[in-house]
Amino acid sequence: MKNKQPYLLLFKGTINSYSTVFFSDNWILAFILMGVTFFNVYAGLSGLIAVLATNIIAYFMGYNEFSISKGLYGFNSLLVGLGIGITFEPNTAFYILLLFSVILTLFLTISMEGVIGKYALPYLSVPFLFAIWLLFLATRQFHELKISEHGIYILNELYDAGGIALVNKYHQINDLPIPDSLFIYFKSLGAIFFQYNAIAGMLIAIGILIYSRIGFTLSLLGFYSAFFFYQVIGANINDLSYNYIGFNFILTSIAIGGYFIVPSKSSYFWVVVLIPLIVIVTIATSSIFAVYQLSIYSLPFNIIVLMFLYILKFRTKGTLRIEEVISQRNSPELNLYSQLNTSKRFKNTYFFPISLPFWGKWSVSQAHEGEHTHKGEWKHAWDFILKDEQNRAFSGFGMRREEHYCYNKPVLAPADGLIEEVVYHIEDNDIGDVNVNDNWGNTIVIKHAQYLYSKLSHLKTDSIKFKKGDYVRKGEIIAYVGNSGRSPSPHLHFQLQATPFIGSTTIDFPISYYILNKNFSFEMKQFDRPEKDDLVSNIDLNILLSKAFYFIPGKKMSIFVKNGQNQMDEELKWEVFTDYYNNSYIYCHNTQSKAYFYNDGNIHYFKNFEGDKKSILFYFYMAAYKVMLGFYKNIVVKDLYPVYLLNNKAIMFIQDFIAPFYMFIKSEYTLKYNFIDDAMSSNHIVLKSKAETKISNMTRKSIDFEMEFKNDSLYKLTIIKSGKTIEARCIN
Repeated sequence: MKNKQPYLLLFKGTINSYSTVFFSDNWILAFILMGVTFFNVYAGLSGLIAVLATNIIAYFMGYNEFSISKGLYGFNSLLVGLGIGITFEPNTAFYILLLFSVILTLFLTISMEGVIGKYALPYLSVPFLFAIWLLFLATRQFHELKISEHGIYILNELYDAGGIALVNKYHQINDLPIPDSLFIYFKSLGAIFFQYNAIAGMLIAIGILIYSRIGFTLSLLGFYSAFFFYQVIGANINDLSYNYIGFNFILTSIAIGGYFIVPSKSSYFWVVVLIPLIVIVTIATSSIFAVYQLSIYSLPFNIIVLMFLYILKFRTKGTLRIEEVISQRNSPELNLYSQLNTSKRFKNTYFFPISLPFWGKWSVSQAHEGEHTHKGEWKHAWDFILKDEQNRAFSGFGMRREEHYCYNKPVLAPADGLIEEVVYHIEDNDIGDVNVNDNWGNTIVIKHAQYLYSKLSHLKTDSIKFKKGDYVRKGEIIAYVGNSGRSPSPHLHFQLQATPFIGSTTIDFPISYYILNKNFSFEMKQFDRPEKDDLVSNIDLNILLSKAFYFIPGKKMSIFVKNGQNQMDEELKWEVFTDYYNNSYIYCHNTQSKAYFYNDGNIHYFKNFEGDKKSILFYFYMAAYKVMLGFYKNIVVKDLYPVYLLNNKAIMFIQDFIAPFYMFIKSEYTLKYNFIDDAMSSNHIVLKSKAETKISNMTRKSIDFEMEFKNDSLYKLTIIKSGKTIEARCIN
């Protein structure tokens, strides 16, 4: 769908083209960088024209608007524009060359997006390298171009721009009592934008610090790792100052330490390991390119970063102790905090969802590493029975199969799958007898996924409803509990295995969701393994909650807000959408905020929030962060928020510096199931939740929420914050 506001798209794309050079979408950094490029007015103007032309051409050629807005097409053209703008005097030939250099760079960018992108790798500044080398080789024959003298006589230019005062300020900065290495660091930063002076680098360093404390720390780590390696190996350290190649170490450290890799002790370690490789490639390629009188620019950075990211894809396990960023947030801090949060919240989502194969509350008579069977290669299995309030598994004397509560009870498919094996003809044993010749008795084996099968055994004779090759749905009745095989009393044997055969060894695989019932209280278990004597059941879904959190694309809601001081209602318009990547979110038209969510049928999760953190949508995101869609009186659901959601910038500024090594901030979510009018046919439910942020386990800030549900939807949301109450009512 075409953007209805192309000017806004081009504006965003232009600004982001500057910050993307540092893997950012921070506009403060972008404007600082834009300002730095205009230290040389002609270079800055050339770079800006290149970006605008690139984005306009990409837009009218129909390329991805998201990529345009993020500056992914523009930043390579920016570098090319700066490179030729600082080299040549502006004239007619120059602007013609600039236009065609933009087209060349865009074509190279799109080509690299396809060639390098098919390996799931970024194209970085590879298009810039090819374009700038081709241009400088070609322009040796372009006699209408004149070499620029700007930047050669820096003091004269400063005097012309600001008089003696500006010249004196320049000398003051250069005479600051700071180490030579730090001056080289600043010059290296400036050189990224073809500004070969420390002042430009200082401004860029400030911009990086504003954008990312982790990025700033990594820039110093990368540069000084190279600086000291030069000294150790005896290479000419002045090359860093004269050739302005130190930015390769800075860009590499930010890319590997915090952008493509989640910031951690391991990512910092690998930065230190990779920097000497950059030094080797830098020295070697400089010698080669000197023959052609070309600069290597960012070639070492591109070689090492792409190579390292490429070899990571061949790992069979996490032996390098580094974690690639899954969902890119354009900030080392957000990458770290989001992935820490996601790994804790959804660490088990790679498990195929397996449910308990029965209705109601059943007791585990034998669990993994059982007392009688479930030994050795068959240790990961469960036996389930039904018990009464006196903890008995049968009525009367239990000498008949029919007296056992679980006998002839339905057995359900634990997940969708294909019936692989069926045995149905074995007679049920009398109580106390066992059939050692047909150990598993009547059995069903179901294939759920590659290398994942479930096996249900000791089923009732001729009770199996499906044959081999049939497809079953989760929750369908597939058989009834019996007493066949090696079974002295009725029970249901349940195991997961990697192969389709009856008698296959078991695998250690969890039950996705279940309720642990104990002493009139409940506990929700996720991707866990029931233990002996546990009384367990599937989540009994509540119709009201299930419908209230059934947010389908196109659903619209009107929210009327009233706070305690203002009796005038404010109307908010919410609507559910799905983005390009099939992520669902609630969108507030009033605040342009988005709350991304996921619902797997058992649990509603909010995953991410973008927009106004004072909006009602944000408070709903906080209040309903994780909601089990069944109602169990007083059950408590806990979760963790990303730490940046509730903490102020001053505290986060401190945390950011040490976050890869230690987290002293924690943000917790607690939900309690408070009231239901009728468990069988509910029309009114009240849930209470709390958001707390803690520093060293001491609560610093908290917000209380109350959610009421009526008529199959959210009815009222109450927010209590700092003694003030805000009430929001929902009308569908």
